[in-house]
Amino acid sequence: MFHKEGHKIIFGMLTIAIIGSIVADSFIANSYIKYSIIGVLMVLLFLVLQFFRNPKRDFILNENTLLSPVDGKVVVIEEVFEKEYFNDKRLQVSVFMSPINVHVTRYPVGGDVVFSKYHPGKFLVAWHPKSSEENERTTVVVKSASFGEILHRQIAGAVARRIVNYAQEAESVEQASDSGFIKFGSRVDVFLPIGTKIDVSLNQKVKGGITVIASK
Repeated sequence: MFHKEGHKIIFGMLTIAIIGSIVADSFIANSYIKYSIIGVLMVLLFLVLQFFRNPKRDFILNENTLLSPVDGKVVVIEEVFEKEYFNDKRLQVSVFMSPINVHVTRYPVGGDVVFSKYHPGKFLVAWHPKSSEENERTTVVVKSASFGEILHRQIAGAVARRIVNYAQEAESVEQASDSGFIKFGSRVDVFLPIGTKIDVSLNQKVKGGITVIASK
């Protein structure tokens, strides 16, 4: 199963792979060059399919838990000053996604979307200290019954070139449903109230919509 954001790219890459393989097989006499080209095309097709996969998952929804919005590795757990929306101190949990991770962004909590904004910006590497403030990004805040207002921010990286955000202000959303997609990138930050019980640790691998990163 593949995410809808990848349908056009998958079709395009499949077309290139088929045509390229036919051309190589028909017009290149050198077997080594011919099969090298076909092999590279197949690898590229596999990588595109891998990137846009959207595996079926059995989500356990619970208003007293906050779920990881994406697949990846926890790279930041720290107290920071969040200045775009809250203008006060928050606990930040950041998950870094490699190109082989599933790149669907999911709502960590259910509730009402009270803020949704896109910011154009740079494409610094995702682990750069200023990437959360200077890179292309989207900021979404959902007001939940148990946790209050929770902010999650999609951040593009050096490879990412498009962030898709589905969140619309004033709409009600379900925990673990699709919030967006980062094409070929790269990090999501979650900002929680100070004192929230964190249930993950640094360098822990997490799954979007599955792993509990905080709880009541």
